[in-house]
Amino acid sequence: MKKFSSQQLSRAAIIAALYAALTIPLGALSSQSILQIRPAEALTILPILFFEAVPGLAIGCMLANLISGFGIYDVIFGSIITFIAAFLTRKIKKPLLAALPPVILNAVLLPLLWLALDAKTIYIYSFLSTLLTQAIWIYGLGIPLYYIFIRRKIGQKTNK
Repeated sequence: MKKFSSQQLSRAAIIAALYAALTIPLGALSSQSILQIRPAEALTILPILFFEAVPGLAIGCMLANLISGFGIYDVIFGSIITFIAAFLTRKIKKPLLAALPPVILNAVLLPLLWLALDAKTIYIYSFLSTLLTQAIWIYGLGIPLYYIFIRRKIGQKTNK
């Protein structure tokens, strides 16, 4: 098991806090199945640069999902989905491909959670809207964020 340095632990905490801070003020807009307004999803590209972003994103998602309205299921399963997506993102070296796990996993799995909690949800509609909004946040904001970090030489360019 890899031990975190104090700098890595601090970075994980900052990522978690940023994710929650960018999501919680938006309330229901950040967790509705129609079009999620969740700019914090741009941070899901960070595992390419920082190993500690993997747990940081999962914890931030857990904190943000406390107010989602979907209850304990979203807190647990939403955070697990985020952790798995972040872990897979960490394993992929190319940013355009590394952004796919959070887009695809959230689009496929979150509508299943909503379907289990609300029979009125139509899976294909929720899948497509989640796919669209995830892609907008991650590719529209996350990929530029990645290149800003690279240009400023922040983080690691390799997967270790």
